[in-house]
Amino acid sequence: MQEQLTELLDKTVDGSLYQIILSNPRIKDGAFKIKIRPVMIKGSVLYQAEVYEGTKVFHENLGREDAIAKIEQWITRDYRQCAIEHKRWKATVLVSRKGSMAVRAKQTGNAGTERENGGDLRLSHNRVKKHILKEGVPIPFLIDLGVQTKDGAVVRPRYDKFKQINRFLEFIRDILPTLSKERTIRIIDFGCGKSYLTFAIYYYLHELMGYDVDITGLDLKEDVIKECNRLSAKYGYEKLRFVKGDIAEYDGQGGVDMVVALHACDTATDHALAKAVDWGEKVILSVPCCQHEVNQQIHCEELAPLLKYGIIKERMAALITDAVRADLLETKGYETSILEFIDMEHTPKNLLIRAVKRDVPDEKKGCKKRQEVEKVMDFLHISPALNDLL
Repeated sequence: MQEQLTELLDKTVDGSLYQIILSNPRIKDGAFKIKIRPVMIKGSVLYQAEVYEGTKVFHENLGREDAIAKIEQWITRDYRQCAIEHKRWKATVLVSRKGSMAVRAKQTGNAGTERENGGDLRLSHNRVKKHILKEGVPIPFLIDLGVQTKDGAVVRPRYDKFKQINRFLEFIRDILPTLSKERTIRIIDFGCGKSYLTFAIYYYLHELMGYDVDITGLDLKEDVIKECNRLSAKYGYEKLRFVKGDIAEYDGQGGVDMVVALHACDTATDHALAKAVDWGEKVILSVPCCQHEVNQQIHCEELAPLLKYGIIKERMAALITDAVRADLLETKGYETSILEFIDMEHTPKNLLIRAVKRDVPDEKKGCKKRQEVEKVMDFLHISPALNDLL
């Protein structure tokens, strides 16, 4: 039985473990229960033992080998019962008063609990909701871009990037009702860079959701464009292409359904938004970056006591820039919202402007919004690039 216990722990103490609970202590003094679960600490998977003694709880973080050794010791010496919950296993270990051990294990792909339904278990201290792109499912572009290993596990130093991609796809999912499945959906990604999100959009819409999409990624770096085209051809993504070009000078064609502009610096975001409006885009998704223009223009005597602090002025200018951009889009018949893209702890550039064109423009509402935003611009003595471009 000792060999069975060792084999069982070797199979279950890994990143897909949910928890191990040791209970029914052999002696009354000491801890009445110990709970072990995996946690992510500074990029490494450790196993946290919560030791319950009376009204107190003590914590100890262990490496895998130390955790297995400790659990084996606790079972064989201190406790009569052990329950193991794992993504692929459910098991119990019972120890009689005479010391004989019974090990029962059942392999299961789905034990009927929410945490085991279709994805790997999360290793953070706080439980998180399920992702659109699931851990444990190999996705070629995520592997080549260094986010996943070949077996689909997320590379822990890239977990923030994995969450960012999934968060962005949630925004795409929200606007699916506005996209038709009866024709090709055309999408332009301005300033695509290494194209994590461009590949993710294609994969989600075409491979997972069955949309016929035609996507163009635009960037100024020739080596980046060359590599992205190589990967697109490798995956067989026939309608995903990348071209070298500047946002302000890109002509493109009409009939585009969605414009994406992520971290386009300063007024490059304004040029992307203006192109989208000019083309009559149905959907605009933009994460602005480096909003310097308004910071140089803003002048307001009433706010002077606040604006004298450089860092405050910079942050206020960035927020004002994005709010005015959203308002200007509303003057052109869009329903706009500003949403948190990713946690502030990862980057301060974490706001996303989402704009969806109304089916029937409300001219009266547009005129009223225009008057409101002009009052704000006059009060602050600013004229953002998007205002001039529109």
